[in-house]
Amino acid sequence: METLTWRAQSACAGINSDIFYPTSEDESEAREAKAICNACPVETACLEYALTQREREGIWGGTTERERRRILRHRRKSA
Repeated sequence: METLTWRAQSACAGINSDIFYPTSEDESEAREAKAICNACPVETACLEYALTQREREGIWGGTTERERRRILRHRRKSA
């Protein structure tokens, strides 16, 4: 139920989800979604959800899948 709480507060609620699923790794395609995430009050909760669930597609918490992999690698090294 906690997931539903932060999602209801998200800046992306009600926005066409296609924005958050770019068709390529090109950073310019992710720019609009990242701008929405950067202004979101639950950006951190969204990112943590994506990291925990190992989301492989889309922009979550202002990060691409590649960026999330990098975060996870860094956390493993720091642990």
